[in-house]
Parts: sequence; C-alpha cells; structure tokens
Amino acid sequence: KKASGAVGRLSTEGLEEVFDVFRAELGNLGLTESLKELFKKAYLEHSTITEATRYLANALFGDQGLVIVDGDDVELKKLLVPYAKKDILDHTPYEKISETINALSNVSSDYNIQVNPREINYFYLKDDLRERIILKKGKYHVINTHIDFSQEELVKELESHPERFSPNVVARPLYQEVILPNLCYIGGGGELAYWLELKPYFDELGVTFPMLMLRNSVLLITEKQCEKVEKMGLKVPHLFMKQHSLINKKIRGVSNIDIDFTPQKKLLEEQFKNMYELAEKTDKSFLGAVKAQEVKQKKGLDNLEKRLLRAQKRKLKDHVVRLTELQNELFPNKSLQERQFNFSEMYLQMGDELIPLLLDTLNPFSKDFTILKHK
Repeated sequence: KKASGAVGRLSTEGLEEVFDVFRAELGNLGLTESLKELFKKAYLEHSTITEATRYLANALFGDQGLVIVDGDDVELKKLLVPYAKKDILDHTPYEKISETINALSNVSSDYNIQVNPREINYFYLKDDLRERIILKKGKYHVINTHIDFSQEELVKELESHPERFSPNVVARPLYQEVILPNLCYIGGGGELAYWLELKPYFDELGVTFPMLMLRNSVLLITEKQCEKVEKMGLKVPHLFMKQHSLINKKIRGVSNIDIDFTPQKKLLEEQFKNMYELAEKTDKSFLGAVKAQEVKQKKGLDNLEKRLLRAQKRKLKDHVVRLTELQNELFPNKSLQERQFNFSEMYLQMGDELIPLLLDTLNPFSKDFTILKHK
C-alpha cells in the first residue's frame, strides 16, 4: 500500500492483513494471546498511527504516570513560529550547527558527523503531503510539487497555519524543548552525538539546552543461557568480546596444548635487543637490516600461532560451535539486543514481568551496562 505525508497521520486501514500475518507467525504458545490482543486494540481499533502508538504506549506504561504530548497540536505549533522564521528566513540553525560540526571535527578525527543541517530544516505538511521546503530562484519551493511562496506569502502561511510546518531531525529537538523544557535529555549514543551539535544553535535562539545523559543499556539472559556460560568456564562479561578473540580464549582454555607464544616473543625481543646493541657498536647501517629481520621473525611466530589455533579450532569444533551459537543468541548480528530485537520478542518470554523488572532494576544515573537474568 502506497502512503505519503506525516507518518503519524497515516491511516491504519488495511492493517488487518498485516495483523493476520503477525498472528499466524506468533502461533499459540505462551503469552502470544495477550500480545495479539495488545496489537489488535492498538492498530485495528484506532484510525491513525498516532492514535495507535499513543494507545500502545499508554497500555504498557500508563500505570507509571505517562505524559504524551501531541506535537501536531495547532496551539503548540504556534509556539514554534518565531523559531521557524529564524530557520527558514535567516538560516540560523544551518550556520550555527555547521560551525559546531567544524569545531567538533577539529577536536578529534574520530568524531563522525551525525546530522548535517540544511539551509531550511522544515517540511511543508498538508493533507497527504510532507515535503522539504527549499529556496529556489528567490521563491520558497516545496519540492516534488508546484507549490511556491514569496517570503511575504510564506510568513503569512506560517502565522496562519503553523500546523502545516513540520520540523526535521535538526529542528525537532528545539521544538520539543520549547513546548516541554527538560532539565535533562536521556538518549542513546547516536542521539547524544547529534545533540552535541545543537547547543550553540539553542543558545543563539535563547532556548535552554538540557543536560545530556546516556541511557541505560541492558543484556537480557535466561537462566539456561547462564548455565551454558558457566559450563563453558566463562563469565557473562566474556561474551562481550569480539567473537574471534572469545573463541581463541576458549580454545586456549580447553586445549591441553599451550598455544600462546607470548614467552617466545619476549625472548625474541631480548635477543634482538642484544643485536641492536651490537650493530650500534660496529656499523649503524646494519640497524635497518636487524629491524627487518626482527619484524620477519615476529611475523613468522604470529603466523605459526594462528595456524596452530586454527588446527585446534578444527579439533575442538564442538566447543567453538556451542560458544558461537550462544554468543549469537545474546548478540544477534554481532550487535546489542536493543538494536536488533523487537519488544515483542522479550514480551513473549517474560510477559507483564518485563517492564516492572526493567523499572525496578535500571538506574538512569548508573554508568554500568546492566545484565538481567530471567527464567
């Protein structure tokens, strides 16, 4: 089904077919009926994605005292008008955020730009339309349409119909802090990385910039999986290692052959230390040759160590397979569960215990990575 416009305004009509596929996929085991009922009420008994999402969030977290703000509300959008003018007419966010990105890039080459601002960071929103506004030949043009505004016409449209202007990823944080100021914004690593680009932009527009805090991360592990870890002679934190390093650690641990050439490498370094001293005393031009030979010898030891490890992996294939399968269960696609799993997968295992367990265990001020064991 083709759809366009703001996602929240999209109709839920036709989702019955999707729900039927979802219901068949879940089957009839365990907690599937309550999960089916939750999604059925959310998406088949509400007319838009906004209403469905609002119901779903309230059903799961309403008992905790949940505040849901409708960012599409006309009265709230009116508060955005002066800031939208600064963006569309003066390009303030574009200038300030670009300066900040340059400053951050100069601090470290490891900084990856998360969000690049546009000269205009707003969409035009009407009926089934949500398209970017650009400045083209002296007119404000809505791309992929024939809609154009002069500056005077655009200002009039913004003041008369603020609900027709939708902030993009750069302008949205400012909008949310204008309508509901926060002392602190809690988000994931990627979110905080792009929020770091925004402070001078907030300062320029006189909007209080919140403190930033990295949210908690969790690994959910079953009692059965914990038992497997213990039987393998490992601890759960070991599973956070890169897979090849974890396998090598395990192979070294269970092998009756010591495949660790660290002592040999240290002995080699001592031997070459004497050779460097000898070359220094006799003819310094030999220092390069000594260095080349040292590199060659070390590389030879590294290659031999790797070949022996590969041989042991083949010999201890069962250990490798079980360890790999377990790590893949806990880190799907070599990534954190939170980046791969849908809430439904955890709910099917834990049901109504899931959210209370998270609320009771997690401390937003803790910097630790939380490991939660469940049945």
